[in-house]
Amino acid sequence: MSAPNTVILVGPPGAGKSTVARRLARALGTVHTDTDTMIEQARGRSCGEVFSEIGEPAFRELEARVVAEALTREGVVSLGGGAVTTPKVREMLANHDVVWIDVSAEEGVRRTADEATRPILASDDPLAHYRDLLAAREEFYREVSDLHVRTDGRTPAQVVTEVLAGLENLAPRTAPDCDLERVAVRGPSPYTVTIGHGLTDAVAAHLVDTGVHHVGVVHQPPLAARADKLVAALRAAGLDAHALPVSDAEDGKTLESAGRLWAELGRLGFTRADALVGLGGGAATDLAGFVAACWMRGIRVVQVPTTVLAMVDAAVGGKTGINTEAGKNLVGAFHEPSAVFCDLDYLVDLPRRELVAGSAEIVKTGFIADPVILRRYEEDPEAALRADGSLPELVRRSVTVKAGVVGKDLKESGLREILNYGHTFGHAVERRENYRWRHGDAVAVGMVFVAELAHVRELIDAALVQRHRDILESVGLPTVYRDGRWAELREAMSHDKKNRDGRLRFVALDGRVGRTTRIEGPSEEELRAAYAAVGGTD
Repeated sequence: MSAPNTVILVGPPGAGKSTVARRLARALGTVHTDTDTMIEQARGRSCGEVFSEIGEPAFRELEARVVAEALTREGVVSLGGGAVTTPKVREMLANHDVVWIDVSAEEGVRRTADEATRPILASDDPLAHYRDLLAAREEFYREVSDLHVRTDGRTPAQVVTEVLAGLENLAPRTAPDCDLERVAVRGPSPYTVTIGHGLTDAVAAHLVDTGVHHVGVVHQPPLAARADKLVAALRAAGLDAHALPVSDAEDGKTLESAGRLWAELGRLGFTRADALVGLGGGAATDLAGFVAACWMRGIRVVQVPTTVLAMVDAAVGGKTGINTEAGKNLVGAFHEPSAVFCDLDYLVDLPRRELVAGSAEIVKTGFIADPVILRRYEEDPEAALRADGSLPELVRRSVTVKAGVVGKDLKESGLREILNYGHTFGHAVERRENYRWRHGDAVAVGMVFVAELAHVRELIDAALVQRHRDILESVGLPTVYRDGRWAELREAMSHDKKNRDGRLRFVALDGRVGRTTRIEGPSEEELRAAYAAVGGTD
């Protein structure tokens, strides 16, 4: 394989970063730089001694300067375990391929037990201290990394082999742009999610670069003017573009709508070499993706989501589908887009109710993977709903979480199930309400339901359940559902795609934010207790 310019290894003390980095550098035919070694050579004593002498704040400033110097070099760079706790360091890692070399607390303590040069690990209870260290830093490792590799019970050679395979699958990085954020979705068919303002010309340029001739812009009626503008830009770029209107919201996600679009593609002479654009909310992107997946057994689709919900959920990850009497999205296909363009201009005039509903999926990714998201809502919930506030950062963070998950598990064979946090009960509410409830509202209640279920199982404490309610309510999302009948909701949940052998399966938190597990086959008593906690009475 061809070596990337710089590969960065991060991870806790004792994970084996330096050992793996040296072997990785040899395998890539390049050099290894260790920032701890750079500090030691500059100061003439161990990092531990420097840390003790100048204190942690000054040490982190020194370390950040050394990291900046190391990143000017090509090769493999291993960082000290706490380097990622410095915001400046995390910013510097944004345009590099970063591998998180991880280890369990038990193994980390065993490997560092005889080392007297790590004052940050000094404790009367090393295991408890190490666990606290991992808990405090895990969100930062997760934030900066493109690959996550564990070393427990594995030789350095085995770890290097996995890292090499992971690097091979990473999508090429796009040159940085001061006005754009780009999130790479890894996997068999890599693509990029571009987040920024005024992206119409970028959509046209991407489609021209792919070599298509016919382009159909699938859109909902409220977006007719936007669709016409995009069609005009595509035609100006030399493409044969057509607006393809569909019914609004979930009314458009039907077999009849798909059939009408297929008929139109046939009339216009679309071939396997042509493309669709999904312009609109999640219903439009779901439908466009499904129609593209089936036409000629699969044509290119570019997603241009116009709502928060579509940007952070529906348009990313390749899930497409339509609704039937049997349930929501039970008919569909995995069909990855060739690109996604999240134009933040669409959010400026978006009704507040839509901004609120879309926030549920962002909050979800906060609970399952990125605690920084939760802190943003707690710091200023109003700013989290504004395109000129923290909303752009929240969109990027949420997309990054989803991209990291779907890049490793496109077809929901395991890891991707965590993205369904809150969805089992949420989908049941949607079905009970004949899809009149907004998806985000239903998922919000679903998250509280499963948090209560996890509390019944003693997986999380009451404070974490309350944190769900506090964050969701702070932006106006519902946390109770009193209008349903338990028998109908229980029946609807039995059709959930995660179920196995007739047993309900819920994604739940396991002890804390960012760590998930499954609750399989909960008892009726447990389910009813969670239902009562969200306001159910029958």
